Amino acid sequence: MFDTVLVANRGEIAVRVLRTLRRLGVRGVAVHSDADAGARHVLEADAAVRLGPAPAAASYLSVERVVAAALASGAQAVHPGYGFLSENAAFAAACADAGLVFVGPPAHAVEVMGDKIRAKATVAAAGVPVVPGLAEPGLDDDALVAAAQAVGYPVLVKPSAGGGGKGMRLVHEPGALRDALASARREALSAFGDDTLFLERFVLSPRHVEVQVLADAHGGVVHLGERECSLQRRHQKVVEEAPSPLLDAATRARIGGAAVETARSVGYEGAGTVEFIVSADRPDEFFFLEMNTRLQVEHPVTELVTGLDLVELQLRVAAGEPLPLRQEDVRLDGHAVEARVYAEDPARGFLPTGGRVLLLREPAGEGVRVDSGLVAGAEVGTTYDPMLAKVVAHGADRAAALARLDRALAGTAVLGVGTNVPFLRALLAHPDVRAGRLDTGLVERDLDALVARDVPEDALAAYGLARLHELEPQGPADPWDVPSGWRPGGPAWTTWRVAAPGADPVPVAVRGRAQAADVRVGDGPARAASVRAAGDGLLVTLDGTASRWLVARDGATLWLGREGAAWALAEAPRAPRGAAAAAGGGELRSPMPGTVVAVLVEDGARVAQDQAVVVVEAMKMEHALRAPVAGTVALAGVPVGGAVALDELLATVEP
Repeated sequence: MFDTVLVANRGEIAVRVLRTLRRLGVRGVAVHSDADAGARHVLEADAAVRLGPAPAAASYLSVERVVAAALASGAQAVHPGYGFLSENAAFAAACADAGLVFVGPPAHAVEVMGDKIRAKATVAAAGVPVVPGLAEPGLDDDALVAAAQAVGYPVLVKPSAGGGGKGMRLVHEPGALRDALASARREALSAFGDDTLFLERFVLSPRHVEVQVLADAHGGVVHLGERECSLQRRHQKVVEEAPSPLLDAATRARIGGAAVETARSVGYEGAGTVEFIVSADRPDEFFFLEMNTRLQVEHPVTELVTGLDLVELQLRVAAGEPLPLRQEDVRLDGHAVEARVYAEDPARGFLPTGGRVLLLREPAGEGVRVDSGLVAGAEVGTTYDPMLAKVVAHGADRAAALARLDRALAGTAVLGVGTNVPFLRALLAHPDVRAGRLDTGLVERDLDALVARDVPEDALAAYGLARLHELEPQGPADPWDVPSGWRPGGPAWTTWRVAAPGADPVPVAVRGRAQAADVRVGDGPARAASVRAAGDGLLVTLDGTASRWLVARDGATLWLGREGAAWALAEAPRAPRGAAAAAGGGELRSPMPGTVVAVLVEDGARVAQDQAVVVVEAMKMEHALRAPVAGTVALAGVPVGGAVALDELLATVEP
């Protein structure tokens, strides 16, 4: 075993790899950009090396800087985690040239499987079924448009390089294909440095099932069962589980065998994942999708049902050891489900959020695991991927695992940064999810039922009571100094106009003392209430029912959290910028903090309603701003590459 390993990544995966290194007694070295100098993975490592400024291209994606950091730290091996350089054949080769062990497969396997077109041809030659489509190198837009009709709509546009849903576009009809190709090329080039695209037929009612494989340098290859990853948004997974509720024992054996043959076809070594598309209507039929030549985000569910540490096995294989198990030794125990916690707003199309972590609570307990890169005080920006943590639960069966995961999410709080935790809880409670009736379109199809766009009355009432608690002196005080609203003839109401960002304000009024108050939200009735301090939050009682709220203040904004949900509330918010406002004023404002990656029209150009004008990117996600009305464009002057703030004016369309 190595005595020093450099972890060439950040966030929760770097923390997770360091955990295994610590258990094995191996010195773990972190790397970081300037933006991550105080990050959790840096704090938990035995040593840390600065790579460069915040942009990934100058830090985490710089092969030269990462290799130099490994050599300077005395590392014998480099663990790439996932993302960044984990599937970069040039990085694997550079490590070998520098005398470093790359904890992953040989550069040849990375190169073949990293090119999705070449990968499909390779596995097809090995007898593994592939999705019908057109996968040839060097196809331009005209060739792809011409071929799409033969492939058949709906068609999936996919980048040959990379993964994680970046650059993928689902196109339902021919008229939308050229715009999709342009957007996909731009996003693929930004994410992977390669804009090569290919087409696949979109399998109706698709389920995403993947198989974990392990291979050593001595000819040993095994699979560790499958994971169901069908719950996705924007072609990225949000909830994963093992084993799949879809497959029977015979199909499990067949799909596992196909994954093993896929690994053998490229002389694979280490941990990898072979991804398949399975039709919900024909669960015994599966097609090869791609192979990820690295550890997967969702690997914890496999670890929980097999009892194996995949990072340890990666390290042992990289050190030249044979696999310590054969296929017949693999046993699956119980069920595990993982939920990804993202800094995003599901109610606004999963647009990235950001901010400073004011208060952090992560769950623990029997059968619960949290892989997290968060610490209180951390700044969550838009430079890197929006995933913050993974909450995982294991149970004797699927129902037990789902129930345990829901309670763990209810105990998760990240005040100061908007997250998708309430959406995750709603998704886990969805009747089809509970029944195991999954497909990759479920989230988009039922999104309205999975998100809450309005602030609930109890949260608004808690805001008013929290303000009353703030204003009321703690300890003995002159009665005349207590803002209770008392006066002859009866107490008066103190009223605030309260709203979350982008929402219409609602009047919230309180009167009385913290221990005996009335609260009224909007035009609703007065409710008997009380509020008192409770640890790092408040105990709020409304109509005789008490609930605990976590509270944190960020300037004029008060964050309130309960049961996994959190609301950022403030008095006198700026005017909403909804669709109606845009239609009247014709303003295009950035829906998220990020970077302008394309300006698609000239200043003064005439545009049609819904025509794309500007494209903003944040956390590897593109969002096109479209003209709310037909008219003439006046650009605000933000250049391509320029940083923009949430709600910043980018253009105006004069009707």
